[in-house]
Amino acid sequence: MNCQCAETATPDLLDLFDARQRLIESAHPIQGVEEVSLEQAVGRVLANTVSAPLDMPGVDNSAMDGYALCLADYQALDDGHGLPILQRVPAGAGVMPQLQKGCSRIFTGAPIPMGADLVVPQERVTIDSNGHIHIEGALTVGANIRRQGEESRTGERLLKAGECLNAASIALLASHGINTVTVKRRLRVALLSTGDELIAPGNDRSPGQVYDSNRFMLHVLLTQAQCEVLDLGIIADSPQSLHHAFDQAQANADVVVCTGGVSVGEEDHVRAVLEKRGGLHFHGVAMKPGKPFAFGYLGDASCSITPLIALPGNPVASLVGWQFLALAFIHAMQGRGSTLLQCYPVIAGFSRSRSRGRSELLRVVLDGAREHAVAELAGGQGSHMLSAASQAQGYLMVNADTDVIAGSFYHYYPLHQFAL
Repeated sequence: MNCQCAETATPDLLDLFDARQRLIESAHPIQGVEEVSLEQAVGRVLANTVSAPLDMPGVDNSAMDGYALCLADYQALDDGHGLPILQRVPAGAGVMPQLQKGCSRIFTGAPIPMGADLVVPQERVTIDSNGHIHIEGALTVGANIRRQGEESRTGERLLKAGECLNAASIALLASHGINTVTVKRRLRVALLSTGDELIAPGNDRSPGQVYDSNRFMLHVLLTQAQCEVLDLGIIADSPQSLHHAFDQAQANADVVVCTGGVSVGEEDHVRAVLEKRGGLHFHGVAMKPGKPFAFGYLGDASCSITPLIALPGNPVASLVGWQFLALAFIHAMQGRGSTLLQCYPVIAGFSRSRSRGRSELLRVVLDGAREHAVAELAGGQGSHMLSAASQAQGYLMVNADTDVIAGSFYHYYPLHQFAL
C-alpha cells in the first residue's frame, strides 16, 4: 500500500508529507556520470536508459528436462506404439537436424529442434524395451517452450534512467552480455555534528559530556545511500566554528547534512548562521520525534548554492528525520525516480495517549504469530532512546491528537524500505 496519510498538523509546523514533497521538488539532480563494472554497480543510479542488445531468449528453448516432439507425429502413431528417441539435445547445443517422426531427449535451456512443437516433462514419460517413449496425459502445442524474444526484443528498453541497480537488474544486464554501465557519480555530502558537549567514542567522558552517536549513524546511512562522505567532525557551538565548517562544506560538497544546534535555544546557532550565509526553506515539521528538522541552502541564489539539511540533535529524532525526509532529498539529488513511502495497516497491541499537534512515529516490532500482524512497542519511545530504534522493525504512524487503542488498525511503515 502506498499512502500519504498524516491528516492533521499544528498550524505553525509543516505537515510531514508536505515537507517530504518540498524536499523532493527542491532537489536538482547532479549531472556527472561515470562508467563502472557490474561488480561495482550495486546501489548506483543509472544515468542512461539501457536497451536490449539481444533477443531474450535468443532462440526457442526448453523450459524443463524432458522430450521434444511434434504433436502430429505422436497423434499419428498406432495404438501401443511410441516415438523413437532420435537425438540428445543438451543446453548450449547448436542448430539440430529436423526431427523425422521421432523425439529428442532435451534438457532445460537447450534449443528446440526444428520440427518439434512441444516439450513433455520427463516425469510424464515412460520408455519401453525398444527405446520408444509413451506419454501420460494430454498434450498441447507450445507446452514448455520458451519462445525467442518472449522476455525482450533487441532494442527494447531493459532499464530506464534513474533506476537504482540491485542484484536482479545487474543479473539482467549480465544476461545480455553487458559488463559495464554508466551511472550517476556519487553525491558528495559534508557531514558534521554540532555541540560543545559532544566527544568522539573511545575518549574518556567527563560529567555532562555525550558521545557523538549521530555522526556515526549518519555516516553509515549516507554510505548505504551510495554517497561520498566528507566527515567534518564535531563543530563547537559558536557562529565562528559553524562559518568555518560551512566554508569547507560549500567548497567541497554537493549537500550538507548537520545534526544538532537547529532548535531555538541560546546555543543553537545553525539557523542563524544559515540565514546569514544563504536562506531557509522551512524549519519545523509536525512529527514526533523530529520536529526541529530544517532545510535551507548556503550561498547566493543568483549563483551556485549548496543545499543544507539540519537534523535534530536527539539521535532517534535525527534517524527519523533522515528516513522520512532527508533520504528522499538525497535520492532526488541522485536522479533516482521518486517513490511513495510504503505502508500497510496493522493492529496495535498496546494503548497509548495521543500526541498533541504532531503525527507520532512509534518504534515497533511485529508479532506475526497471530491471525493479523500485531505491532508492539520496541521499547522506550524517547527521542534520545536508541535501544528501541535498534530493535524496531518499523514505525506505527499515529495521526496528531489521536489515541492508540489496542486492537485498532494503524499505518505501519516497514524499515527495510529506507535501506533501498
